[in-house]
Amino acid sequence: MGVYLSTPKTEKFSEDGENDRLRYGLSSMQGWRATMEDAHAAYPGLDSSSSFFGVYDGHGGKVVAKFCAKYLHLQVLKNEEYLTGDTVTSVQKAFFRMDEMMRGQRGWRELAVLGDKINKFSGMIEGLIWSPRGSDANGRIDDWVFEDGPHSDFSGPTSGCTACVAVVRNNRLVVANAGDSRCVISRKGQAYNLSRDHKPDLDAERERILKAGGFIHAGRVNGSLNLTRAIGDMEFKQNKFLPAEKQIVTANPDINILELCEDDDFIVLACDGVWDCMSSQQLVDFIHDQLKEETKLSVICERVLDRCLAPSTASGEGCDNMTMILVQFKRTATSSTSVEDSTPSKTTVEDPPLSKDAEAYSEVEGHPTPSEAPETRGPET
Repeated sequence: MGVYLSTPKTEKFSEDGENDRLRYGLSSMQGWRATMEDAHAAYPGLDSSSSFFGVYDGHGGKVVAKFCAKYLHLQVLKNEEYLTGDTVTSVQKAFFRMDEMMRGQRGWRELAVLGDKINKFSGMIEGLIWSPRGSDANGRIDDWVFEDGPHSDFSGPTSGCTACVAVVRNNRLVVANAGDSRCVISRKGQAYNLSRDHKPDLDAERERILKAGGFIHAGRVNGSLNLTRAIGDMEFKQNKFLPAEKQIVTANPDINILELCEDDDFIVLACDGVWDCMSSQQLVDFIHDQLKEETKLSVICERVLDRCLAPSTASGEGCDNMTMILVQFKRTATSSTSVEDSTPSKTTVEDPPLSKDAEAYSEVEGHPTPSEAPETRGPET
């Protein structure tokens, strides 16, 4: 449930921006929570052909969410696969790279800089475990220079965050998600989920957890975490005999690929504080109603947050931090040719994680055929 304030903090951070293909608005609000642990990233000009949007919902502290907001999109750009047009593999590698970068002395220092609380006696920094100097040097490639120091054997933060990101590259949309933040697209007013909420009650998630030596108790991983994929949370990623994608909790994202068309209205990325209060279709309907009278997208986001905010903490719903990004596509006379994305290695095609509120694409009259439905990629089982 978390620690709640006596009155909610309703001040909002809001922002708007655009390019020749799309425009966006975003807003975030602390709400009833004692601290703000959400973070976000919005770069309509990631490069000449791409835009990047991401929401990161922290738990156990805000530093991992802030770390991802600062670095994840940069890692997407740095991967060789991105330069060759393979956005999918580049995004997948960027998720794993966050866990790698947060280890060792350099990782510890970067997280310490992003945190605003440190107990000099215990060495704790917002969910980080202090570690003495060790002999295992975690040197890394890339420009993430290894640093020697008292935290050289730091295995990473025990706090973590969800990550749900969308990359619009030419006419192709790539959505990657780990955790229970969500991305939804409105196509002719119909809501379709482009991400899956990773919860312990999913069969595939439960199977991976048990095989990795974990357990589920009271709907939580090892009786603690109520989601099954996240960046950080290194205490759940300590099995040295398993690859990163098969750990109890993994940063491995489900990835959906969608060719955008004239029927696509907008996408929404939001943390679970919003989805706890509104279904995917309810939110899409609300946005369409708001667009009839409001042109500033951040204002629409603010109205969503205000609507979701609970009047009290009695039920728990509507009491979480809330962050939402609304990306509206501009209508064009012709569609641009997309950059072809290669299939990432070590993945298999899963069933599309469609909204609980929507039927499968092929079953909705007047909506996309199966060949037009999002292509979903996930880890091998």
